[in-house]
Order: sequence, then C-alpha cells, then structure tokens
Amino acid sequence: MNKTKKLVLLIAFCVTTIFYGQRKQEHEKIKTLKIAFVTEKLNLSSSEAESFWPIYNEYQEKRDALRHKERTQIRAKIKEADALTEKEADALLVKYLQFEAEEEILDKDFLEKISKVISSKKTLLLLRSEEEFKRQLIKQYRQKRGGGGGFR
Repeated sequence: MNKTKKLVLLIAFCVTTIFYGQRKQEHEKIKTLKIAFVTEKLNLSSSEAESFWPIYNEYQEKRDALRHKERTQIRAKIKEADALTEKEADALLVKYLQFEAEEEILDKDFLEKISKVISSKKTLLLLRSEEEFKRQLIKQYRQKRGGGGGFR
C-alpha cells in the first residue's frame, strides 16, 4: 500500500474515532441531564430513589438494546422497501410487529415494577417528565442547528 493510501486510511480512522468519541460524550451528557431532570420532577425520597434508579436503568438498557436491534434488523430494510419482494416485505412486517409487541411488553413490565416502588402519581409524572425532556431536547437541538421547524 502506498503512502497516500496509508495516510488517507489513518486520517479516516482518526476522524471516525474522534466523531465516535464525541457522540459517546454527547450521549453521556444527555443521559446525565435526563437523570437530573427526572430526579427534580419526581422529587424522589432517598428510599424511593434507591429502589427507583436500578429498575429505571435496567429498563433503559433493555429498551436501548431493543431499539438498536430494531434499527439494524428492520429500519434499514424499510428504507429500501421498494426493492423488496412481497414475500420479503411480509416477513419484515411480521418482524416489525414482533418488535412492537416486545416493546409493549417491556413498557408494561416496567410500569408495573416502577409503580410498586413509587406512587401511581409519580409514575404518571415520570411519563410526563420523559416527554417534557424529549421536547426540550428537540427544541434545543433545533435552536443549535439554526432555528426553524419543518422537515429537513
């Protein structure tokens, strides 16, 4: 391999590594902000927090894993739906529905577990807080990108 190719590969590797590191830092920052936001909104006692966070963190990990699996196995293929045969589309739709069912079970199990640790009212506040955090995050992202709504 000549020097130019080696240099290009080295630069590409460095850029990828830096970008991945920044994305990971950004993800951790968002996670920290979400924890602070939820903690403030729910006003958890220390005993509630001690029981709440392990259940919540386990749920988030399972949900993230499920979404990653969905993105890699389904979403990428849906983007290329025009190229699928009807049989492939049927199989993909079945798989999609299975993921939806898994997500519903995961959410239901989480809500049943968490409502035994915190009150039903705080459980509803949690749901609202997560939505508020998401909206705030999207709003800040749009402002950072230079304003406006709409599709891009």
